[in-house]
Amino acid sequence: MNLIGTDRSGLVSYVNAQLTNYFPDGADCRPTIDRYIDHALARTGPCVDAVRMWRPGQFSYLHSSQYCTFLYYLSNCIWRDKGDLNVATKLFLLNKALNAIDMFYEVELPEVFLIGHSVGIVLAKATYGNYLVLYQNSTVGKNHGVAPVIGDGVVMYPNTAIIGRSHVRDGSVVAQGVSVVNRDTPGNCLVYSGQAGDLLCKPARERAAEEYFRL
Repeated sequence: MNLIGTDRSGLVSYVNAQLTNYFPDGADCRPTIDRYIDHALARTGPCVDAVRMWRPGQFSYLHSSQYCTFLYYLSNCIWRDKGDLNVATKLFLLNKALNAIDMFYEVELPEVFLIGHSVGIVLAKATYGNYLVLYQNSTVGKNHGVAPVIGDGVVMYPNTAIIGRSHVRDGSVVAQGVSVVNRDTPGNCLVYSGQAGDLLCKPARERAAEEYFRL
């Protein structure tokens, strides 16, 4: 993957400088960043390549959505490998500070996903399907310790929530402002608010994921 405006060494230095400035505790994060950056970029690549509005093979640290995704993968790679959790935590907090997103490194996101606008997104430990689209102020959360299951090709428009014992099946598009709480969707549908807290699910004419991703 081609790094726009920098190279591998420059990106390591850039991330390390941000961590040093945000968390001036004297710790040197560079060795950990250098160890995991290639794996993180390799995982970021499929997201970049899949998104229709982005140029395949081109990663920019100044593209907020791409950089947000990269910071998550970098922290997640460290956690998966049982590496330095202090660095993983700092990366999580850096992402939160820069992009106003709560995307903890223990949350297992899919191989391909798109953050449309990161502000206000909160993601719990849940089951996430591939080709997920997240817009601002979307929330995935637990209810009484139970987390939802989200299928492939799900789109969460702004101010939406999927909470608790919910199964949002493949191809479900949750309309703006709709909360799916302890409810299921049939899949390949548009999900609206119904009466008395129920959901109104209408069949989708086409797969929403095709609008966002190269499938």
